[in-house]
Amino acid sequence: IHEYALGGVPPMMTHVRQAAGQAMTVTAKGAVERILAVCRAEAATSGRVREVARELSAQGYRVLGVAQATPTPGGFPERQDDFAWTLSGLIALENPPKANAGAVIRAFGDAGIVVKLITGDSPETAQAIARQVGIPAAGTVLTGEQVMAMKPEALRGQAGTTAVFARMFPEAKLRVVEALKAAGEVVAMTGDGVNDAPALKAAHIGVAMGQRGSEVARQAASLVLVRDDLGGMVDAVAQGRRIYSNLQKAVAYIVAIHIPIILTVAAPLLLGWRLENLLSPIHIIVLELVMGPTCSVAFENEPAEPGQMRRPPRRLNASFLAGRELGRSVAQGLGITLAVLGIYLAAMTQGQDAPVVRTLVFTTLVLSNVLLVLVSRSFTLSALRTLRTPNRVLWLLLGLTLALLLTTLFFGPAQQLFGFAPVPAASLGWCALAALLGVGWIEGFQAAGRAWPRPPITQEPAPGA
Repeated sequence: IHEYALGGVPPMMTHVRQAAGQAMTVTAKGAVERILAVCRAEAATSGRVREVARELSAQGYRVLGVAQATPTPGGFPERQDDFAWTLSGLIALENPPKANAGAVIRAFGDAGIVVKLITGDSPETAQAIARQVGIPAAGTVLTGEQVMAMKPEALRGQAGTTAVFARMFPEAKLRVVEALKAAGEVVAMTGDGVNDAPALKAAHIGVAMGQRGSEVARQAASLVLVRDDLGGMVDAVAQGRRIYSNLQKAVAYIVAIHIPIILTVAAPLLLGWRLENLLSPIHIIVLELVMGPTCSVAFENEPAEPGQMRRPPRRLNASFLAGRELGRSVAQGLGITLAVLGIYLAAMTQGQDAPVVRTLVFTTLVLSNVLLVLVSRSFTLSALRTLRTPNRVLWLLLGLTLALLLTTLFFGPAQQLFGFAPVPAASLGWCALAALLGVGWIEGFQAAGRAWPRPPITQEPAPGA
């Protein structure tokens, strides 16, 4: 017939009930410290209750204090604390971690993601659960009151080194998230209750539980787990890393292959070569038709590389393609350019006609493109290793590219359309060798251990919460 909502620090809630023909009852449940405070228990009783509560909490139980009161005449008091409370006892609730919780925490740790436990439970319960699931540094703990009492600068340092936050309330959870963000961390926050909503909204990635999560929590989050299982987050991180890596490979490839196309057209004009307009719009269009699907479809279907989930995450301010990774693509493009212009200059010096030189230059470009795709499939593994990696779409596109090249070389109408001329097999072999040298030099650096590291993992691990 009357209710006092969950409130206070630490919280408690009160219900007033009355069955037909029976006396009114007033009962409360809440944090043990709060129940003892409102009951004004004697020191000896209070000490004994706290000791029992600590023993139960240390075993991983969630311990609540329970109290009862006699209704006051003339209505209900404004505050639930104002009843004349009598301690009834303690209730220990067992809420064991899910069977896969330890494996999920280990997977996060392997991926360089630091896991922190933020809960309204007592410090003893929180630390016991943290130890059960294998959270590192489970012995470090801060309470909500301690968090609120700290200055922002001090909290930034403490939040990074503390693994367990207990007796937390909405404002304290929000302060921890803000402190981690201020320290430069990428923060993901999981929660299912109304009290979690401010922290979920403030985190870079708010993750709500789809089954038992409150509507407020789901609205505040940026990601909702359909099944209330953190194992789904491991899958999401793996999928995100695969997509990001494949995007990097695609962009690096497209940057590298456009450099020789541009320079093959521009260099002869700038240098005043005898044959300076070899490539016409149809050649450029065909090359773009080959590169477009390769970039957008083939690399998209690349599977995750081995060890992807054992690498630390990239930092929040890490660039997508700049510095070393951009230099790698530019160097690959220049290598292909030297190979193509080398064939160009050699054929021209030998006095070959324009159709023959055009045929050799175009062939070298297409073969270089095929080899570049194979080399670009991984920033860390050799092309020989990635040949065993399944990707049917990629092989289909490369097969179509080679079929198109053979058609333009040996099918009369296509040969005339492209302005090509018959060339001996030995000349095509030189084109293949030039393409292999222009692209394959980067493989030599990787094999020797002098290759550029994979861009996202050049920095130190960026812890996440």
